[in-house]
Amino acid sequence: MDASDSQELAQDELFEHHRFVAAKGQEPLRVDKFLMNFIENATRNKIQQAAKQGHIWVNGTIVKQNYRVKAGDEVKVLFEHPPYEFLLTPEDIPLDIVFEDEILLVVNKPPGMVVHPGHGNYSGTLINALVYHFENLPKNSSERPGLVHRIDKDTSGLLVIAKTEAAMSHLAQQFFEKSSEREYIALVWGNVEEEQGTVEGHIGRNPKNRLQMMVFPEGNEGKEAVTHYRVLERFGYVTLVSCKLETGRTHQIRVHMKHIGHTLFNDERYGGDRILKGTTFTKYKQFVQNAFKILPRQALHAKTLGFEHPLTGKFMRFDSELPEDMVNCIQKWREYAKHHTE
Repeated sequence: MDASDSQELAQDELFEHHRFVAAKGQEPLRVDKFLMNFIENATRNKIQQAAKQGHIWVNGTIVKQNYRVKAGDEVKVLFEHPPYEFLLTPEDIPLDIVFEDEILLVVNKPPGMVVHPGHGNYSGTLINALVYHFENLPKNSSERPGLVHRIDKDTSGLLVIAKTEAAMSHLAQQFFEKSSEREYIALVWGNVEEEQGTVEGHIGRNPKNRLQMMVFPEGNEGKEAVTHYRVLERFGYVTLVSCKLETGRTHQIRVHMKHIGHTLFNDERYGGDRILKGTTFTKYKQFVQNAFKILPRQALHAKTLGFEHPLTGKFMRFDSELPEDMVNCIQKWREYAKHHTE
């Protein structure tokens, strides 16, 4: 399954637009299946609704869901969002607040919680919780209340939230100027040879799989991205590492670590949900499958967050404990390494 050229994504209050050009090697495939392969959280029902509304076009002509996409076809689809007010419905969801004062707060996000509403995730998000607990949060350039930065749904850990316009501006500038501090803990496949290192490589969307990001080593596409890593503990077939970000690109750690041959453990999107290192023994395969069950997500936690307080000018650093699922998975590998690796 492949697609080339470009994807146009524009989000406003009511609509989400996508555009794909089928690659040269594209075998005939129903347009609904074609779209499901490339649009995150797009269920078949959502695509069928778009087809019924006449919102799927191939080469400029409206098509039904059973149209077969061929090489070179230009496919466009439009999804209707619920009204924007619905996206911001306050929901009484508990927040793990690490710190709070009159202008900002730091929250510890659990794994599985989406940060902001979007296609396929209209409720249960951090934003839904924030607008319930706090009134008149400032909106960022994407109209998302309080958000200065974000982390992936299945990544756990610390986020700073602005409560005033001035705090939003000040904190956003720190992230832009790379003066904020962000440390993540990750469990990755393979034995990371160097004790520490730096990954530098522009990150942009993968033209062959629009749900993935990738490194463009030549720097001709994507945006600059820099990740510093340090080995914390070795377990033979997997390694526990600390990653510090200079930049904050989408999926940065997941993409950079895969780029150097160390995909995050159980990172489904980037192939880490397969056995990438180890033996062929049945007992080992069962061990890894059990570890996947203990940690049913990518092994990534935003552990440390530091920034200058917008009012006091004092540098503040916050630290969070690893969540239980990561602790249990790491301990399982630690015990395995004692008995099965040199």
